[in-house]
Amino acid sequence: MSALRTAGAPGIEVAGLRKRYGTALALDGMSFTVRPGVVTGLVGPNGAGKSTTMRAILGLDAVDEGAALVGGKPYRSLTHPLTHVGSLLDAGALHAGRSGRDHLLWLAHSQGLGARRVEEVIEQVGLTPAARRKAGGYSLGMRQRLGIAAALLGDPPVVMLDEPFNGMDPDGIVWMRGFLRSLAAQGRAVLVSSHLMSEMQDTAGHLVVVGRGKAIADAAVADLIAAVSGNRVTVRTTAGPHAMKVLADAGATVAATGSDAITVSGWPADRVVTVLGRSAVPFSEVAAHRATLEDVYLELTREAVEFRAASAEVSR
Repeated sequence: MSALRTAGAPGIEVAGLRKRYGTALALDGMSFTVRPGVVTGLVGPNGAGKSTTMRAILGLDAVDEGAALVGGKPYRSLTHPLTHVGSLLDAGALHAGRSGRDHLLWLAHSQGLGARRVEEVIEQVGLTPAARRKAGGYSLGMRQRLGIAAALLGDPPVVMLDEPFNGMDPDGIVWMRGFLRSLAAQGRAVLVSSHLMSEMQDTAGHLVVVGRGKAIADAAVADLIAAVSGNRVTVRTTAGPHAMKVLADAGATVAATGSDAITVSGWPADRVVTVLGRSAVPFSEVAAHRATLEDVYLELTREAVEFRAASAEVSR
């Protein structure tokens, strides 16, 4: 594995991408940056433009307008591209009759890389016991690992993975989280597309939320969660009416949310505690509301979902 990379390492720049497929507008001015040293999550509803964007970055889809650059250059202009950017877009893109090791050897040879590097990446992704088996017999999770090994062959400073958690068992998911964070810690620019918000919350430091072909949010995960969480505090108390009156008289916005719970909006938890304590109002808990990344995603993409099913009703 390469040592920590220095400042100024390359990243990804996506600027004003527009792409039509017939009458369908797939990308409508897509713009964002993937910085070195950070795992950037790319999330959005089906049809939002995630896969088209990743294909455009790799030069697989020609765009009508805009530019996608890796290290300041178009992908197609790179010599030995695996040494600049490693990618996994389709875990099934392999020769089923070849062993996992032979698949990697073939790729390595095409890029002027030796067999030693193949053994290194096989060990790195935990495929050593299965390396000489035919890849056609691999599970989806094993194919994901093989694809990631291929992406790392050239020890690239930029890594792009589309839905890498798909097919992973619980142990594999835990490994993947740590692995992606370790790639960023080495100074690489890491772009990960995923539908699993829980995994993005535990893995990504930055999030690009896309909808209808454009970026609708581009910020640190912590900032997005803080913005959606707002200053909302839940108070559990047996003196609900009294607590509500005390807080309202002090200028808080208060609402009853249960038989023993009230919600205070616009105030931090320590201020709620101070006001209740000053009036000797009993309470058992004061907890600041913290949104999940799923809450953030649903809030931001509410108007960008193209296909929405009717709410399910449980019959009794």
